[in-house]
Amino acid sequence: GINAEYGKVATALLRTGRAVGTVSKAAVKYKYRTWGVTDEQEISQIHKSTAEAICDMCSVNGGLFIKVGQHIGTLDYLLPKEYVRAFKILHDGAPESSLESVRKVLASELGAPPDEIFSEFDPSPLGSASLAQVHRAVLRSSNREVAVKVQHSTVQEHSKIDTIVIEFLAKAMDKVFPEFEFDWLIDTIKRNLPKELDFVQEGQNCEHMSRLFTDTPFLKVPKIYWEHTNRRVLCMEYIDGGKVDDAEYMRVHGISKSEVLGYLSKIFSQMIFVRGYIHCDPHPGNVLVQKVEGKTRLVLLDHGLYQSLTDDFRITYCKLWQALLKGDKERIMKQADRLGVGKYYGLFACMVASRTWDDITGSGIADKNSKLDVNRLQEEAVRQIPQISQVLNYIPRQLILILKTNDLLRGIECSLLNRNTQGVGTFLNMARYCLSALTTHKLHKSTSLRKTIVIYYTYTVCLLKLKFMKFLYWVSLTRLGGYCDKFLPSHVAF
Repeated sequence: GINAEYGKVATALLRTGRAVGTVSKAAVKYKYRTWGVTDEQEISQIHKSTAEAICDMCSVNGGLFIKVGQHIGTLDYLLPKEYVRAFKILHDGAPESSLESVRKVLASELGAPPDEIFSEFDPSPLGSASLAQVHRAVLRSSNREVAVKVQHSTVQEHSKIDTIVIEFLAKAMDKVFPEFEFDWLIDTIKRNLPKELDFVQEGQNCEHMSRLFTDTPFLKVPKIYWEHTNRRVLCMEYIDGGKVDDAEYMRVHGISKSEVLGYLSKIFSQMIFVRGYIHCDPHPGNVLVQKVEGKTRLVLLDHGLYQSLTDDFRITYCKLWQALLKGDKERIMKQADRLGVGKYYGLFACMVASRTWDDITGSGIADKNSKLDVNRLQEEAVRQIPQISQVLNYIPRQLILILKTNDLLRGIECSLLNRNTQGVGTFLNMARYCLSALTTHKLHKSTSLRKTIVIYYTYTVCLLKLKFMKFLYWVSLTRLGGYCDKFLPSHVAF
């Protein structure tokens, strides 16, 4: 009725005012309070208080604001560490919808009261995210245990106005701080939000991923129950497990952290370099680990956001990583130029690899002594924020989500290893799948039997090298490590 419409308008105005007010205060603070300030502690405090204020606003507004906040929490290469720390809590701290609201959405979307469909329905959600929350339930028709993902009731009605508000704020920030560019963020939101709001699309993504990795025994993707799925409700197989960054869960269940990281790097290296179809939200809540019949298995959840890569882009990206692994400056420049980066190739390489330019061009990022120094990288990033924002505007939009995926995966690795390093094992897996993708590409272009034989021979030799290096790396982790370490090459060469 009229009162309901007035309520919606009032809510929209309140949420808009809250967002505009918070961001305006932040802009004023940076424009005037930081002028001439050189004390690092004082600047850090300004970053911290501003980040917490914006994060609180995102949490209260919910929906798309939380989604944007979660993305901000992955921008280690762009923002001060105070922002990254503040916004990371949004991955686990999204507000929950009431049970009454959830039941209304279920009844409206499924055409029947929830009690007629489910014999059990846990009132406490397994988890709540920016757009939806998940409940454990049991289907009345089959007695199957399922996980039911239910979209928050107000997300659809708020999404359009939220997008307009966020775009307005971004353009306003462009005017206040002309050295920064936020077009890439607005493009990413507009392009991906409709996909994430459509749970039918998510179910299809889930099934496609399951087909792509049918021959991968250490990966499990939930089954979709289509008779109870539509655009706002997703019913899928319930799978138990611990979060991929839960070291204590792994210890209790006898799961090897290095094995988990190896599986994770294999799966995502194959997605990026071979399949060209990438799960773009692998934060710890979306990747579970479990022990099944004595074997470790990963469970991949939340298939709402995927990035498909064109073959030309995928091969160029493979060649870029091959150059990064070797520390080949000329080839890095060449592939970065193909991706539209131009003069910022060095900065771009650092963003992709999360290494300093000295590390990259020294002996390559797969140097066994190379360290992921997050603090040093963030200090460098703060000094180059305008240039980084320009890079993000230049690069193909399909690369934006890959950078986000890379950062989330590095975050998982750092939390499990409890140190700032990305292991040689991870880079060896990446090298293997880069080699596989580039070899397949060369074979498709081969015009003679002689060329084909040479390609196969080169591939076989390089693969044997990588397997030998992987064996030496494995030995280096055992008691014989000190003796064998001198035989492990300092970088990946293929």
